[in-house]
Amino acid sequence: MRLRKLQCAAVLAVGALTLSACSSANNNNSGNGGGSKAAVQNFGIGSKADSTGPAAAVTGAKTGGTVTDIEPTAIDYLDPGQIYVSNELAIAQLYNRSLTGYKIDPKTGKTILVGDLATDTGKSSDGGKTWTYTLKDNLKYEDGTAITSGDIKYGIERLYSDFETQGPTYIQSWLSGSDYRKAYSGPYTGKSLPDSVIATPDTKTIVFHFKAAHADTPYAAAMPNISPVPKAKDTKAKYSNHPVSSGPYKISTYKPGKSLVFVRNTNWDPKTDPIRNAYPDTWSLELNVANPGLTQRLMGASGSDKTAVSLSQPADPSQMATLLADATYKTRTVNEYQPYVEVFNLNSTRIKDVRVRQAVAYAFPYSAVQKSLGGASQGDIGTSLISPTVAGYTKIDPFGGLANPAGNIAKAKELLKAAGQPHPKIVLAYATGSRWDNVTLIVAKQLTSVGFNVVRKGIDATSYYTLVSKVNNPYDMYRTGWGADWPQSSTVVPPQFDGRTISDGSPNYSHLNDPYVNKQIDAIQKVQNLTKAASQWDTLAKYILTKDTTQVPFLDDKFYQVYGPGLGGVTYNQVYGTVNPNTVFVK
Repeated sequence: MRLRKLQCAAVLAVGALTLSACSSANNNNSGNGGGSKAAVQNFGIGSKADSTGPAAAVTGAKTGGTVTDIEPTAIDYLDPGQIYVSNELAIAQLYNRSLTGYKIDPKTGKTILVGDLATDTGKSSDGGKTWTYTLKDNLKYEDGTAITSGDIKYGIERLYSDFETQGPTYIQSWLSGSDYRKAYSGPYTGKSLPDSVIATPDTKTIVFHFKAAHADTPYAAAMPNISPVPKAKDTKAKYSNHPVSSGPYKISTYKPGKSLVFVRNTNWDPKTDPIRNAYPDTWSLELNVANPGLTQRLMGASGSDKTAVSLSQPADPSQMATLLADATYKTRTVNEYQPYVEVFNLNSTRIKDVRVRQAVAYAFPYSAVQKSLGGASQGDIGTSLISPTVAGYTKIDPFGGLANPAGNIAKAKELLKAAGQPHPKIVLAYATGSRWDNVTLIVAKQLTSVGFNVVRKGIDATSYYTLVSKVNNPYDMYRTGWGADWPQSSTVVPPQFDGRTISDGSPNYSHLNDPYVNKQIDAIQKVQNLTKAASQWDTLAKYILTKDTTQVPFLDDKFYQVYGPGLGGVTYNQVYGTVNPNTVFVK
């Protein structure tokens, strides 16, 4: 997933199972003062028994009260078909249920994939090309009508419509190919996908017939767009204003850009739900509250802020010194790794000599950039294209970011000399009005000392990704971030490095088109053993970094934020890199 780092406001993207990196464990402070430990890559796939509700009780939890969620941005979409950024992924858990989902142990932090609406994580046949799901009993919408397999099929059919542009595309692409909209235009013409694509033999069974085998299907079925939509209540693009709830809460009032209030959905049956505890009576969201004010409110905890949290926004870097120095904040702090790897892309269509690209990697001022972004509590120095939170990850340091974090100027100069380019020009793009302004100043100064002729180019933050993702963009170097959608690098390597996907808007920002890489992607995608595939993706990522060097990874992001002392059960969502709303309660 794309990472839109606002920080001044963090928004996703995408969602890998995340826990600690590099060390054997990390602190996962709960609302009870926590300090519990969560093992590295502490995730797995649960059984049918694990998929049975209700969710395990949180120690000391109480029912009732109001939680205030303070968010730094507006909400772009509530329609589950359009959700793909972290604040929306976190909020959607309050009202939207998918076929599968992630069950988080409030004591250990272990995250397992379980059946949510489905009785389990799915049954495969036909060599992994066919997947069958059975719905649980007593599933209802907020108006009391039954949720059926036909509603899930209809929800997926909507994804083919031209207004559904923002959500993940795994299932529809697997069903109908990469040009899935040409195969089917959506349900609004009165046509439905044939049984040969999606079958619903009865009201509780849904069968997916993919064009190829996909061992990752249980994870893809956890994305928020694999969820039910009642045809009678579908208002197309306007559905985002008031989606019909299948979860424990429903929308009470919504003032776009200002506020959103959720109240209990009395037709939600906790016996069907192994994931959500739903302790508070109300969730009240305040939108467009910018940092540093957002973090300062959580620190101060006055009035309703005593029971406030920010589901998606890490602490403002300017407040980190105070937060780390004052021990009173420690018992109400979330400090966890996120699934995102921050990188600078090196445009391979413009910087053609790999030695020049590697000179940038060796010279990069890793520690100085880390410090400017808030220090180690906001992120570790990253030296791999794959997050250490993803299955198969192994630690590497090919350009000395860990061994020599200040940057290896001598090695960089040596490479430029060997390339016959002692003073190459680098057009360094950045989003204006963001923390990347200062970061690129640091990077430019370092690269200039090596011999590069660096020209910084500011881009308006709202159009930044649109412009840097153009094939013929006029930039040599530009930052992006990416996170896996689930703990397999099948959602990291192919999107960013498959040369056959290069086009305007593609996340192959560096324009890598290595025939060997393309061939390996095809081969690994056919591997049905997820453990074996994870190791092969990691090997391929190392090859890309060391042989092609079209990205310079520099930070493995962390989520560090304080919350109100009136809350308990505040745990971390290892999937989305956000606070987990499902265990929160008002003391």
